[in-house]
Order: sequence, then structure tokens, then C-alpha cells
Amino acid sequence: MKAIRLNEPGKWEALQIPELDKTLLPGEALVKVKKIGVCGTDLHAFNGSQPFFSYPRILGHELAVEVVAIANDVETVNVGDQCSVEPYYNEGVNQAVRNGKPNCGDNLRVLGVHVDGGMQEYFKYPAKFLHVSNTLTEDQLAMIEPLAIGCHAVDRAQISHNDIVLVIGAGPIGLGTIQFAQLTGARVIAMDIDDVKLEKCKEITKISDTINALGDVEESLAELLDGDLPTIVLDATGNSTSMMNTFKYAAAGGTIVFIGLFMGDVVFNDPNFHKKELTLKASRAAMGEDFSRIIRLIEAGKINATSFITHRMSFDDVPTEFEKLYTHKDLIKAVIEL
Repeated sequence: MKAIRLNEPGKWEALQIPELDKTLLPGEALVKVKKIGVCGTDLHAFNGSQPFFSYPRILGHELAVEVVAIANDVETVNVGDQCSVEPYYNEGVNQAVRNGKPNCGDNLRVLGVHVDGGMQEYFKYPAKFLHVSNTLTEDQLAMIEPLAIGCHAVDRAQISHNDIVLVIGAGPIGLGTIQFAQLTGARVIAMDIDDVKLEKCKEITKISDTINALGDVEESLAELLDGDLPTIVLDATGNSTSMMNTFKYAAAGGTIVFIGLFMGDVVFNDPNFHKKELTLKASRAAMGEDFSRIIRLIEAGKINATSFITHRMSFDDVPTEFEKLYTHKDLIKAVIEL
């Protein structure tokens, strides 16, 4: 079968690997990959800037798959089911897992990052991490994982309808975060350094309030909010400067949630932090229940899962076409089609 492996930064290899047999361990399913979303993780891995990563690696964790075989004990999916893949699992049970935080397990493994992922025609995976919808399209199923990142971040923020929410970063994660924040009934503001992304954000989310971060953000917020500040700030940039600026933007008693990460230290003014009595939270990956919830929301028409797909490529073209994604200024989300 076909597979594509990233051997080192900037170097793909198209492979023909042996067909997988249908001998499955208890709880396993054999799945056929149908669509693969290209994540920022994949782009960073290609250019050599992805933390917690080792080469060579078969990338791909935003996946739409079809179940082609199941172990005898599997009852959660059936052959022929169309599924989104929850791409994180723990090797072993530790304190975080016991305490209901499997996304923070010491031995968390992510497809396409710590272990080989979905850039292959078939793979075996625990059936309990497959989330079925036979009504959603393959594109929608492939978008559920990135949407789950925003969904979990909004849950971490504990937003109420009285809050003023600032979402920084209008890429795929930010767009998803905005949509879930809007479902709370709160007022939501989007911020980015790119006017093209902000216009696309307005088109997708119907948001009315946007700010370009290259201007005077504090002045813009004051004008927009009649002198008030956001009570919730969610940063989806993974940019150190942006993340450290959030402490200036949050209102007294407010909450800051870091969705993205960077390899370095977060530094902030401690007197200001205490004066405002701020709460700082991280948001890591997502929870299994987020996937099922998002499927229901998409099926109900409450979440737009696919309008931020801007580019497509065929699986066979990945080795030659992937690098061109960096040249597209209008890129929000690319999908690889098998």
C-alpha cells in the first residue's frame, strides 16, 4: 500500500509498504484513510520547527476514515462506518489519566507526531477512538479534530453569556474557537495581524468585531468596548509576543487561555497580574467527548466545519506540492484527498 513519510525537514519519501493483514488485536479496527487535514503541526514538522517531534515520521492526524474490519469484541463501530479519528491516546495509566485528564497523560501519544499517522492508505487503531457519523461528509469528518481544539479551549475558559471574549489568531484553530465561543451567547471579538484572515473570519463566523493586532490594540479595545476590556482572552497564535501581550488585554478578574504554544518561557509583570487577579490556563489537545459533541453540533447546523478549507491536493502530489502551501497567503486549511 502507499504511504508518504517525512524523513527529515523538507524531505518527503513516497513509499510502498506491505499490505496490512486483517488480524486485529482485541478492541482494534482497520481503517481506510479518505481525507487528511493539514495542520500547523504538519507545516512546522516540514520546516523543522515542531516541538516534541522526531524523524522519520508518517504525518497526518486530522482524519476522515472508513472502517474496513473490526476485532470480534468491537461494538462501537461497524464495517462501513465513516468516522473521525481521535488521534491521541495514552500508553499506560498515570495520575492525569486517573484524574480524568487523559489529554495531559505523561505517555500521551499523538498520531503523526509521536507515532506514525494517517498519510497511508490503511492503518490499525483502537476502535474506541473512532467517532462515527454516516451523515457528515468526509471533509466535515476531517475537520472535527481541529474544531475539537477550539471546543476544549472554550470549555477551559468557562465562558458565560455576560463575558466579552477576545480570540487572538484567525487561523483554523482560532476560527473554531470563535464559533464555540459564539455558542455561549457572549460577545466575541477576533484579532489577527492579517486583514485577509480577518475578512475571511467575518465571512465564516459572521463576527462583526475585529481588530488588527499591528495597530494600537489597547486603544482599539477601549474604543470598541467603551473603555472596558475583554473578560476572557484566548490566544491561538503560538506566538510568544502575542501570548505575553494577553496580560495587558484582559480585564480585572479575567481569564487567559493559551491554546498555542512556543518553545520558551512566558514572562509577565507580576504586580499587574496580581492587581488584576487574573487566571491563566493552558489548553492541551481535546477530550474524547468533544468529538461526539461536535459531530452532533455539525449535524444540527450549529457549527460550520468546512468553509475554512481553502486548498486541496491529491495524496500522490504531497511530495512535490506540499511546500507550495507556504507560498499561499490566503491559506487557512488544506485537505489531502486519497
